[in-house]
Amino acid sequence: MSREEGFEQLRPLLFAIAYRILGSVGEAEDAVQETWLRYEASGTTPTSTKAFLSAIVTRISIDVLRSARARREQYVGTWFPEPLISDPYEDPARSAELADSVSMAALLLLEQLTPLERAVFVLREVFAFDFPEIAASVGRSEAACRQLAVRARRHMDEGRPRFEANRKERDELAARFFDAIREGDVDSLRELLAADVQMVGDGGGKAPQWARGVAGADNVTRVLASMMPLFLGIGGTLEPHVVNGQPGAIFRDRDGLVMNTWALDVLDGRIQTIRTVLNPDKLGHVGPVADAWAVLREANESRRSGR
Repeated sequence: MSREEGFEQLRPLLFAIAYRILGSVGEAEDAVQETWLRYEASGTTPTSTKAFLSAIVTRISIDVLRSARARREQYVGTWFPEPLISDPYEDPARSAELADSVSMAALLLLEQLTPLERAVFVLREVFAFDFPEIAASVGRSEAACRQLAVRARRHMDEGRPRFEANRKERDELAARFFDAIREGDVDSLRELLAADVQMVGDGGGKAPQWARGVAGADNVTRVLASMMPLFLGIGGTLEPHVVNGQPGAIFRDRDGLVMNTWALDVLDGRIQTIRTVLNPDKLGHVGPVADAWAVLREANESRRSGR
């Protein structure tokens, strides 16, 4: 096997590590590419290519995350990770755990860790690296890595997101929810929402959104019942899709351009949270991006004209 072929076999894992550390598809892809450039230039023939490349991508991701933290502090409005439509790394024996580890809720919880804690947690808890490998990856002693892992695990356990255990039931509930939106079935919408449901958007100041989010089943139902018929009435489409390992959807304008993505948290037979990413800077990897302001203007004109 050539050096390049070996790298390509590990690319899905390297991206999966980088994305969970960074919460950004673009930055994760850049980290993987930089890993290849360093590997190609090194001339090293490692004992374990997996451990060697995982260490490089982890170090790069930690450095990128440190600089990204300052930018995120200046972010306009609510910050969400870039939506992940498809995780290239697969492990059939751990598919549920891998999906939950990229959920919006889990990634937002990871944001509260230090870069080192986050990297150690991802390597240990998500990908089951041993501590010698982790120590080599983050440049700390094994003892220090164990302490970082304990702190990170404690924090994550305290706030660990809960999802519907039966994934089939979760997906069926999400399907009923999107059907109710398409059909304008207000009563069904209301029944599928938790009493304290929250709907929150990340527009980054670059797209129309709900300024401070919408909370409560009645309020969220009212927003959906008023907003979605207008969007669908001007040719918009709702495409159910797994988003960050959870039920979700991609919304497109009449020309098929991406408007936003939704990710749903489902628990106890109800939708608990709807997180929508509208910032066009975070949607380019999903597909060509629509002009959300133009779509909003068309929807408002349609409403005024009574079409």
